[in-house]
Amino acid sequence: MLAAAPPAPIATARGGAPGAMPGDRPFSMTLRIAHAMHAATTPVRVVLDTNVCLDLFVFRDPRVAALEAALRTGAIAAVTRADCRGEWQRVLRYPQFRLDDEGWASACAAFDALIPCAAAAPPADPDPALPRCRDPDDQKFLELAWETGARALITKDKALLALRRRLGRLGLFEVLPPEAWTAARAAA
Repeated sequence: MLAAAPPAPIATARGGAPGAMPGDRPFSMTLRIAHAMHAATTPVRVVLDTNVCLDLFVFRDPRVAALEAALRTGAIAAVTRADCRGEWQRVLRYPQFRLDDEGWASACAAFDALIPCAAAAPPADPDPALPRCRDPDDQKFLELAWETGARALITKDKALLALRRRLGRLGLFEVLPPEAWTAARAAA
């Protein structure tokens, strides 16, 4: 069903912030992500929300071209899970996107080729004090990032971005818009 295999085991036990070092400050996480993308032998794991996937696979927005290139070259590895993928497939059917069956299938195939589903495995610590998102439909992206040990959740969603500072203070993972991800990558 999926064309791409995950580059590394997806289900991870959480022992602390990914890439965190003693004395790290939360605001330095974005630079650690960018550095890790250039220095790591295995791709940096990220989670992409539905709006970012629309930009990548439906609108072909040039502002996310660097993100798409990083996915295609293996510099980063995006992951999803069944409920996030289900949302993606549902959203593609919204009438404002005007996708016929062929367009829907093409967008789904592009998504599946670059974003594998994570194995369903409970995390070692089921309650990391993960903040609650104002929009319950977006909570799954926070959970996915934490469960898979992702370094970043790349999103355009205001409710998720509103949690950026809090998640940074907790040292769990970075929440950032695609433009900030691109800027951090260029700075590294």
